[in-house]
Amino acid sequence: MSVCILAIESSCDETSASVCRDGVILSNVIATQSVHESFGGVVPELASRAHMQNIVPVVDEALKQAGVELKELNAIAFTQAPGLIGSLLVGAQFAKSLSLALNIPLIAVHHMQAHVIANLIPEEKPSFPFLCLTVSGGHTQIVLCESATQMKVLGETIDDAAGEAFDKTAKLLGLPYPGGPLIDKYAQLGNPDRFKFPEPQIPDLNFSFSGLKTSILYFLRNAGTSLVYKEEFLKTEEEQKQFIAENLNDICASVQQRIVSILLNKLKKASQQTGVKQICLAGGVSANSGLRKAFTEMGQRHHWKTFIPAFEYCTDNAGMIAMTGYYKYLANDFVSLSVSPGARATF
Repeated sequence: MSVCILAIESSCDETSASVCRDGVILSNVIATQSVHESFGGVVPELASRAHMQNIVPVVDEALKQAGVELKELNAIAFTQAPGLIGSLLVGAQFAKSLSLALNIPLIAVHHMQAHVIANLIPEEKPSFPFLCLTVSGGHTQIVLCESATQMKVLGETIDDAAGEAFDKTAKLLGLPYPGGPLIDKYAQLGNPDRFKFPEPQIPDLNFSFSGLKTSILYFLRNAGTSLVYKEEFLKTEEEQKQFIAENLNDICASVQQRIVSILLNKLKKASQQTGVKQICLAGGVSANSGLRKAFTEMGQRHHWKTFIPAFEYCTDNAGMIAMTGYYKYLANDFVSLSVSPGARATF
């Protein structure tokens, strides 16, 4: 029997709907929210209001692009957690209502598990078990994926995420929101060896980016003369701005190189410890060109078979929710209408 899933993603500031039939993505529609740009970050209340405006037309467009009618659907999948609670509520309540109206099963999906499963969307897929470095604005994890429904977190950040390190650095540099892609853009024009930032010595496979962020903060406040705080090192605001303007490309390249090295050194350690050489990349930060290039090169050096989702499946999207929902459907993993979304959730 053919299995057709409608999926809804609304964890942050993008409203997305996707239709999947028998493990093939037929549509993946994403509505972005430009309202947050002037605030320098996502405003939760504005995000939830925008989801309410976007969700009906986005779902309608996803069904049209897929050539699927509501009566053909076998289940509704939605992002349950983690994310902004107001945004999650919009998607969850819509999914529940549609599930009830059509009398079909409801599937709850963990957003970070879906990022991992995004690697199963292309025709060329990793074989199990595989490792996945999942990097986003709110999460940084190394996951051992033993099957489409069995995953184990081997390491994760103990404070800030890699995506947050990119975004906060961009803000310190005076770059507009979203700043992560701009750091990537300027880094391609700079010398990554010009400035040296510290790599945190965190045991096991966990990550930490708070110390790096602090080093970058004082590096900029000291106009490049030191990575630590001392009152005599601090420069005037005008001197700081001049230093950034004159060295922007090299600063971006050096910061990006350090964040990438932190990520990949841990991934290499995970591969050595597990013996797994099927290695994947996922999450919004996996769209970063410096990370993608370094990841591919490391894979070649260590004889890994590497996989990276297409750009449209790296950032928040319903395609990855639909694919995860498809595997959950096959496993009869359904939830009742009493299910609640959660801002925070572990695997």
